[in-house]
Amino acid sequence: MSQATHQTYRARWILPIESPPISDGMMVTCDGVIQSIGPYREGFTEGTLNELGDVAVLPGLVNAHTHLEFSDLEKPIGEPGMELAEWIREVVAARFSVSNETRLTRMKTGHAEASGSGTGLIADIATPPIHEFFADTISFAEVLGLSDERGNERTSQAEIHTAASSHANALSGISPHAPYSTPLPLIERCVRHAQEHNHPLAMHVTESPAERELLQSGGGPFAESLQSMGLQPEQHFPWSSRDPISDLIRLLAQAPRSLIVHGNDLRTNEIETLAEFEHCSVVYCPRTHAFFGHAPHPVSELVNAGVNVALGTDSRASNPDLNLWGEVQHLLRHRQDIAPETVLRMATANGADALGLSSTHGRLAPSHPRRVLTLPTTASTLDQLWLDFSSSSPEWLPERPAPQS
Repeated sequence: MSQATHQTYRARWILPIESPPISDGMMVTCDGVIQSIGPYREGFTEGTLNELGDVAVLPGLVNAHTHLEFSDLEKPIGEPGMELAEWIREVVAARFSVSNETRLTRMKTGHAEASGSGTGLIADIATPPIHEFFADTISFAEVLGLSDERGNERTSQAEIHTAASSHANALSGISPHAPYSTPLPLIERCVRHAQEHNHPLAMHVTESPAERELLQSGGGPFAESLQSMGLQPEQHFPWSSRDPISDLIRLLAQAPRSLIVHGNDLRTNEIETLAEFEHCSVVYCPRTHAFFGHAPHPVSELVNAGVNVALGTDSRASNPDLNLWGEVQHLLRHRQDIAPETVLRMATANGADALGLSSTHGRLAPSHPRRVLTLPTTASTLDQLWLDFSSSSPEWLPERPAPQS
């Protein structure tokens, strides 16, 4: 039996996430697993002492929502500020104009980009029948279709996808796409699938006011867009509910774990409904939100209501890259109403909680894998640290960093 290998890492700052940042901190690991974290104490180190110097140490990031299959795009589809329903038409054209082989190549490219820029856990919306799975990735099989034939086809593919993930010892979930593309009976089927297989569920909800208009009146930009694609929205919209978004949230909350993606147009009563369900989270994609020029996101209201909010990049169809740290920096620069500690938690622990992987990701804590990031900083105060975060980028800590001389 080989002897356990201890390492001690000392850094200007260590950010456990679950507790306040530690100035002049140290982290002790054994065989790549964190054993303890705290202030540096000379004489209390174990194994080799790695002096990391002027850096902050933090956990790998969690991207709680992306679409890796669009990762070949050099710039977002369409133009900034365009109507979401119009953008969807262009996305549909891009999605179905490529082969599965090409789509898989794009997914591999996107996964490498996201992982290489500091993301340690990814929630990807996948279009079956691609059944290849990536490390540290939850693959949500997307389901949609306003016709019974299309809905049945996509549901069957999703069931095959999640079964394949189980055989591959990989992580998966199910994703009814959005209210404008997935009828209520199909959403209910997805919820039942999540219940039966204990899978997480993710769905785009309240991406824009036009979505609410479609559900409430059956008209508006989405109705026009669906008609232009040869569909008949009058068969499915408006919904009969007086409060369709709150009722949808209650339906999705029947899944073991639900992610409400975007939530750009959530209203106060809907936020109150969300707050009733601890296992429901909202995934906010700040730079995608900015691309469309939506009204200010209700992220502060969600946080104040106690709703778990995680961050995502969405895809390169609406975002310049898949670097989750870009979302953190966007919020640090543009949303001073959100505490920096909260922003960082959204990018780490909250994402892990949303995906049900809080015991392995999103935190620096005993028993967690030692897969951590370092970010250069000479800050002596927290205010200075957050300023450095807004202008610097993290890197993965190598497996065996060279001790400083």
